[in-house]
Amino acid sequence: MADLSTSYLGLKLKNPIIVGSSGLTDSVAKIKNLEAMGAAAVVLKSLFEEEIMMEMEETIHSMTNRHFVFPETMDYLETIAKVDILTNYLELIAKAKQAVEIPVIASINCVSSQKWTSFAKEIEKAGADALELNLFFLSSDNQRTEKDLVEATLEIISKVKNCIKIPIALKISPYQSNMTKYVEQIDQAGVGGIVLFNRSWMPDIDIHNFVISSGFVLSSPSDLGNTLRWVSILSGRVLCNVAASTGIHDSAGLIKMLLAGAQSVQIVSALYQNDLSLIRKMTDELSQWMNENEFESIDEFQGRLSRANSGNPAAWERVQFMKHFRNFI
Repeated sequence: MADLSTSYLGLKLKNPIIVGSSGLTDSVAKIKNLEAMGAAAVVLKSLFEEEIMMEMEETIHSMTNRHFVFPETMDYLETIAKVDILTNYLELIAKAKQAVEIPVIASINCVSSQKWTSFAKEIEKAGADALELNLFFLSSDNQRTEKDLVEATLEIISKVKNCIKIPIALKISPYQSNMTKYVEQIDQAGVGGIVLFNRSWMPDIDIHNFVISSGFVLSSPSDLGNTLRWVSILSGRVLCNVAASTGIHDSAGLIKMLLAGAQSVQIVSALYQNDLSLIRKMTDELSQWMNENEFESIDEFQGRLSRANSGNPAAWERVQFMKHFRNFI
């Protein structure tokens, strides 16, 4: 029997499949079902920095819009303001930890290092096994340099690390001008893992009503290539774990990511488009593939075809079609 176990963020996983942050992980009942279907870990649906800060601002405004304010009010408000927005989330963490044996990873979608970073301590106290920071910078502001984006990232990591001892993963976007350097700096900042990549909201245009609309929300198997390329390039170049996300819809995608060097994968869209039994199907097919190729454990082949180990690094870095299609032109 093939051993499908692996590790991620220092956590022992029974297999490499993690269900990513989504509506699939926003209740204890759903998380229990995911465990029963074979999920090795879950990332809870994200708290959003904007929601946290808005809750604080509304509470502070209502409390300070009075005839007088005691000197202690501002310190008190920071404690009270966070209660409403965090209570349900902290309860979800605590109850999920009681209900399942698989790791429960909390998630915060953030864009800055504001005072929300202190909330990470409450998340740790609630029992989360790790914290995933979902970070997305769209480089549309020409006044904000690449250096500014890196500094903002490192500041977020530093402030959160100073608050908690549980492992931290950073889920990033593919929109970076120097991906390798960016991830190396993240790695040096001491994160336990990097998740490649988060999926952003994509705009579309309704040509009949002349309005901006939402593009397709879910990923497809055709999205696999970019993630596969960067998993392979970064595997072995950083000390932190590498998790793959976006475009993994079947066991073939899972196996490719492991061969490229990922320690684990996160799936969401594939579960929405199929059903939760897909998790079991993917692990069964992974086990069958390992038996056919006489692999007893994932360690025996993980990273075999990464950029560093494949013997053909140019294949991962090639971006032009000309050589590939030379005989067809």
